[in-house]
Amino acid sequence: MNRKIIVTGSAGFIGFHLSELLLKEEYLVIGIDSITDYYDTELKKARINKLNEFKNFIDIREDITKFDSLQEIFEKHKPDYVIHLAAQAGVRYSIENPREYLDSNIVGTFNILELIKIYRIKHTLIASTSSVYGTNEDMPFKESHKTDSQISFYAATKKSCEILSHSYSHMYNLPITNFRFFTVYGPWGRPDMALFKFVKGIYDQTPINVFNKGDMKRDFTYISDLVYAVFLLINYIPEQNKKICKDDTISSVAPWRVINIGNSKIERLSDFIKEIENYLNRKALKNYLPMQKGDVKETYADSKLLFEITGFKPKTKIKDGIKKFCDWYKEYYG
Repeated sequence: MNRKIIVTGSAGFIGFHLSELLLKEEYLVIGIDSITDYYDTELKKARINKLNEFKNFIDIREDITKFDSLQEIFEKHKPDYVIHLAAQAGVRYSIENPREYLDSNIVGTFNILELIKIYRIKHTLIASTSSVYGTNEDMPFKESHKTDSQISFYAATKKSCEILSHSYSHMYNLPITNFRFFTVYGPWGRPDMALFKFVKGIYDQTPINVFNKGDMKRDFTYISDLVYAVFLLINYIPEQNKKICKDDTISSVAPWRVINIGNSKIERLSDFIKEIENYLNRKALKNYLPMQKGDVKETYADSKLLFEITGFKPKTKIKDGIKKFCDWYKEYYG
């Protein structure tokens, strides 16, 4: 177990699943999370308790905005790799609490960039989001598309992190990969996400909010597919001027790149809800609402670059993913 990796946001939905996979693959995982109360802290603690069952997991409760404390962790453990997932998530919450996003997403990422520079990390992988595509209507979204029209503060902070990472990669020759995640779902998911809210509402027979009257389309990506893609990419380190395929965004001046991770299959929100109803054998009480501020009507990933590099493409069907989530929800909440 000589491969040491820091995972920030290890108590989060994606961080938990990725850490679990890395632990099974015998990485020494140093998990950093401050367990904020943005959503149910008991769910976060339950995830960490599962990770603590592994002998090769180190559980550290720390805030990524505190540089000196983070540096002590890097100095003590001297990681080979860093996967930076910790961030303030959620499009809607960013409208009410923008400062949370400024601190966690931008200041926290700046601290990580400073530390990977000091400790010469072999490869740093940073979570971005499909929300950076903003008002772009050219589908499917390709990494080479312009991303200068974000419509939520959350998306703007994530795009800022991509830009900051490119500048550090160029100035200090740091290999960095940014992931743009597309609507991730699955067991142990966040309570503020659509699938969780829909399943809870249908079980409780309380109305679920359906925005834009259900006329929304998403590229739903199952959690196991997503973390496996991230896992594979750890050892595919970007190099300056190395072109993988014609539509990539590998930088010509730095060992840096952006990669979409999505199912590359667009699904109607109404069909997604119908699959939940079918599996639970219950009808949803729907509260139809207009489009929410900061939201986009469609997302759709072109994941060719991911396949060109790794030979892997996410493939879980929403029917199967929803079943797994519902089974977990039933077991977890009794």
